[in-house]
Amino acid sequence: MDDQNKNLILATALSFLVILGWFLLFPPEQQAPVEEQDAVTTTEQTGSGATAPDLAVAPPAPQGSGAASTPETAAPSLAAEAPRLSIETPRLTGSISLLGGRIDRLSLKDYHETLDPDSPLVSLLEPVGTERPYYALYGWAPAGSLGYEDVPGANTLWTLDGNDALSVDSPVSMHWNNGKGLTFHRTISIDENYMFTVEQSVENATGEAVRLAPYGIVARHGQPEGSRFYILHEGVVRQTDSELEEIKYKKMPDMDYVERERANAEVTDVQENGWIGFTDKYWMTTLIPEPGQPFTSVAKYVQGPDIYQVEARLPVVDVAAGATESTSTMLFAGAKEWETIHHYQKDDGIFRFIDSIDWGWFFFFTKPIFRVLHWLNGAMSGLGVPGSMGWSIILLTVIIKAIVLPLAYKSYSSMAKMKELQPKMEELKERCGDDRQKLQQEMMTLYKKEKVNPAAGCLPLFVQIPIFFSLYKVIFVTIELRHAPWIGWIHDLSAPDPSSILNLFGLLPYAPPEPGSFFAILSLGVLPILLGISMWLQQKLNPTPTDATQAMVFAWLPWVFMFMLGNFASGLVLYWICNNTITFIQQYVIMRIHGFHPDVLGNIRSSFRKKKPEPEHK
Repeated sequence: MDDQNKNLILATALSFLVILGWFLLFPPEQQAPVEEQDAVTTTEQTGSGATAPDLAVAPPAPQGSGAASTPETAAPSLAAEAPRLSIETPRLTGSISLLGGRIDRLSLKDYHETLDPDSPLVSLLEPVGTERPYYALYGWAPAGSLGYEDVPGANTLWTLDGNDALSVDSPVSMHWNNGKGLTFHRTISIDENYMFTVEQSVENATGEAVRLAPYGIVARHGQPEGSRFYILHEGVVRQTDSELEEIKYKKMPDMDYVERERANAEVTDVQENGWIGFTDKYWMTTLIPEPGQPFTSVAKYVQGPDIYQVEARLPVVDVAAGATESTSTMLFAGAKEWETIHHYQKDDGIFRFIDSIDWGWFFFFTKPIFRVLHWLNGAMSGLGVPGSMGWSIILLTVIIKAIVLPLAYKSYSSMAKMKELQPKMEELKERCGDDRQKLQQEMMTLYKKEKVNPAAGCLPLFVQIPIFFSLYKVIFVTIELRHAPWIGWIHDLSAPDPSSILNLFGLLPYAPPEPGSFFAILSLGVLPILLGISMWLQQKLNPTPTDATQAMVFAWLPWVFMFMLGNFASGLVLYWICNNTITFIQQYVIMRIHGFHPDVLGNIRSSFRKKKPEPEHK
C-alpha cells in the first residue's frame, strides 16, 4: 500500500471515527420524572449577618439563633387565586402575580413550538400549580432585629398602585406595609425586548435604624425537558467577575451539601460584575445586578421538592430612621438572540453577556463563524432574498474555503507530486524487496530530495474538523437557525431533511418513519443523498486503488457517511455538500496545473465494471 493511499485512508477513517464516536459516546439522555411541590428553606447569608429565603410560598418563622427553620408548603390554589397584572409588549405576553410579586407567566410572541404558525407560543415561565413551575421572585431578607414576618417574601400579597398592565411605556407599581413602620415599594418596567427592571425600596418609619438585604430568585420545579446532548449546555450559567461557569441540571444534585443553604449548593461572591440564571437551548432567564454591583451568586438544588434554583443576594442595606433606601436589578427572560444580547452587553454594560450563548470548546472558531453567517444573513435579508440563511451558509462555505485555500493548495500540490513519484516508488519497492526498514529509509530520502511532504494530504482534514464542529455548534444552538427556511421542502435548517427516499420524496402517500424509529436511519432525504454523491465524486478524481482492501474502504465510505449524517441538521449537510463540491473543483484544477489530468468519467465507468478474477497459478 503506497503512502498516498495510506494518508487518504487515515484521513477519511479519522473523520469517520470522530463523528461516529461523538454520537456513540454522547447519546441523548433520558429525563427523570419530577414531582410538583412548592417548598421553602431558610439560609444564612454568609458574611452579612442576614438570612435569605430559598423559595417561599409561605415564609418560615424567624429563628433567633439564625438557624434554618422547617420548610413550609402552600397549596398551589393560593397562587392561583391571587390577583394578576398583565404583561403585554410587542414580543412578550404574560402576567405577574401579586402574591409575592412573582413574574411567573410569560410567553414569547415571536416563537411558536413548531413550524405551524397556529401552534402554541413558546412558554418560558409558568406559575405554581402548572405542570412545570418556573418563575422569578424578589424580596428582602431580614437582618439585625428583623424577622421574616417583617419583610415581604414569596407569600406576601402586594397592593397595586395604579396601572394594572405592564407594557414598554407603562411600568407597574405595588406596595406592602408590614404594620410596624416599614413600607416596601416595588416598580417593574420592561423594554421592547426581554429585559425587566425591578426597583425595590423601603421606607423606615419605625423610629430606629433597620438592616435588611434585597435578593432575586429564579426557580424551576423539576428538571426541564431538553435535548440532553453532550455538546449542548442546559442548566446554570453565571458570570463571576472574569470567570464564566456552567453547571448542567444533571450535575446540580451532585454539588456539595451546604448546611447554611440546607441544599446542595455553590455559593460565590461577585466583587464587581456578574449575573446568574438558567439557560436552555434557545431560552434563558437570568438575574442581573447593576454593573459594578457586588453580590452573592448562589446555585442550588433542593432535593426533597426537586427544585433547581439560582439567587442573586445583594449586600445588607442600613436604613436610618425616617430614611428610604432603594435598589435596582434586571431580569432577562426571553430568547437568546445574538443581536439582542449583544445590545445589552454593549449598551447596558452587562459584562460578557454574549457568553451566555453556548459557543462551546471551539469558541475561537464558533464566534467568528456565527458573526459572518449572521452578517451574511442580514445583508441578504435586506436585499429581500428568500431563504437567506441557506444561501448564507453556502456563501460562508465559499469564504471558509477561500481562507484555507493556501493550505489546500499546498496539500493538493503535495498529493500531485506524490503521483509523479509513483514510478520511482515502484522501483524502490522492487529494489528493496521485503526489507521494509530499507524501503522506509529510501522513501524518506526520496521525499527529502523531491521536497515532498507525504503527510500534507491530511492537513486540510485537521483544519476542517474543528470548523465542521464549530459550524455544527452554531447551527445546533443559535436561535437564528431555528425554523429558518431555505428552498422548497427545507423549512427548518436546524432540523434534518424532512424528505424521505422511502416514500419517493413524497410521491407515495406514505409518511416517513418517525425520528428515533428503527427505520429512520434508512429514511434518507435529498440532501444526505447529494452529500453521499458529492463524496463519491471526489473519489473519482483518482483511479480505483488496485489493492482490494483499499478499494473496498473507498467504495463504502461515501455511503456510510451518507447514512451517518442523514439525521444531521439540514444546514450542516448543506455546508458539507458545498464544501465537497468546492474541494472537488480545487483538486481538479490543482491537479491539472501540475500536469495530471484526472479522468473522472473514466474512473466512474471503471467503478461499475466487474473485475475479472485473476487466473489461478498452478
